[in-house]
Amino acid sequence: MAENKEILLRCSKIVKEFSGNRVLDQVDFDIRKGEVHSLCGENGAGKSTLIKIISGIYPKDDGVIYINGNPVDIHSRQDSTANGIAVVYQELSVMTTLTVAENIMAGKELTKFGFLQKKQMNRRVQDLIDKYDLGLKATQRVAELSTAGRQVVEILKALITDASLIIMDEPTASLSYKESEALFKIIRSLRDNGVSILYISHRLDEVYMLSDRITVLRDGKLVGVFDKEAEGGIKPDEVIQAMVGKSLSTERQKELTPGSGKVVLDVRHLSHRGYFNDISLQVHEGEILGIGGLVGAGRTELLRSIFGVDPVTAGEVTYLDQPISRSIRQNIKSGIGFISEDRRSEGFVPQLSVEQNAEMINFGAVSSFGVLSKAKERARAKKMIEEVNLHPADPKYKVANFSGGNQQKIVVGKWLIHNCKLLLIDEPTVGVDVGAKSEIYKIIEDMAANGAAVIIRQ
Repeated sequence: MAENKEILLRCSKIVKEFSGNRVLDQVDFDIRKGEVHSLCGENGAGKSTLIKIISGIYPKDDGVIYINGNPVDIHSRQDSTANGIAVVYQELSVMTTLTVAENIMAGKELTKFGFLQKKQMNRRVQDLIDKYDLGLKATQRVAELSTAGRQVVEILKALITDASLIIMDEPTASLSYKESEALFKIIRSLRDNGVSILYISHRLDEVYMLSDRITVLRDGKLVGVFDKEAEGGIKPDEVIQAMVGKSLSTERQKELTPGSGKVVLDVRHLSHRGYFNDISLQVHEGEILGIGGLVGAGRTELLRSIFGVDPVTAGEVTYLDQPISRSIRQNIKSGIGFISEDRRSEGFVPQLSVEQNAEMINFGAVSSFGVLSKAKERARAKKMIEEVNLHPADPKYKVANFSGGNQQKIVVGKWLIHNCKLLLIDEPTVGVDVGAKSEIYKIIEDMAANGAAVIIRQ
């Protein structure tokens, strides 16, 4: 870590409200020059809102932002960039048909007499790559790069603007372990060269390993700042307690035992050419079976093939002693559920309410002769809300307005009230905070305790 502890950015008494709801309440926050500073908190704590204010997406309602001790006005992304702030988002925006240099110099092209100066642009980008030892070639096509390599291109797009602060939002969400390790090396190199990193991740092991300091928000308020150089360093239990307002270690941990009931799902020598080969497994009533493996190992594809989303090229699957249907509709009707890792595209309809989303898989339970009973729909939604501890507890609330953790509770909860006999879950806690993660696992454990068979991919 750089020895210079001079403050680069300071936010003083930041306030932000949406429709009368105060999501940031007098928040103080600062980042030193040349440090990795993580921003933590449960979903809905205000992290994203604070980042969007710093990066010019949202205007603040009150408070002051200082850069190098001087008050600044940030009303747009252009203002943020002009003040040396850049954001590397989880959703990458690179153009794969162009080279690394062409991506980085887009909008900043060097020309002479109306002609592009390609050699000069390549040299400028390569010099930047070499300065931070980023391991790319300026002339490489982005299409040839891995996800991690494309993320490095996004970082270079920030560095070419002379950014002194780079905000990284869930940067390892789509990376393998090896790729993540390479990214951590780059982050440390940036820090050692005086660049400040604001790091946001729900993977707390990464946060503890990388951070020089951690700031925790809860319910829109600052609740703690933890410094690696302070006496005792950063203590994970204290960070988690600050995030959720209680110690998770004191909660009852349920003892799980292998299911001894009848076989619910029997998979024999299942294959999907190019994805997985010769997979056999059994899941019993009341059992939770975990599936592990590296990125690209075929875990997701296995679950999708069992459910009927993807095809199979060999093998057989039986469900309750009968060959499983290749019809998704029939599988849902027979008590099989599937939770995709991509909740935003496949888990819910954001502009519909909680009650509408809850019954999308089971319209027959709230209708007679094709006519919807709003009373039944409302009653079942209220039951789900109570079961998964949803906040706010409003059946009419649009799912788009919930935090990520609460959205995932809705995705799990709709299968809970469907009384599944078999539930296939792909990454149930991706992108959710430690408190919501604990609650989601408890919901899954309770489903198994009530006799459901569960396969979970982590």
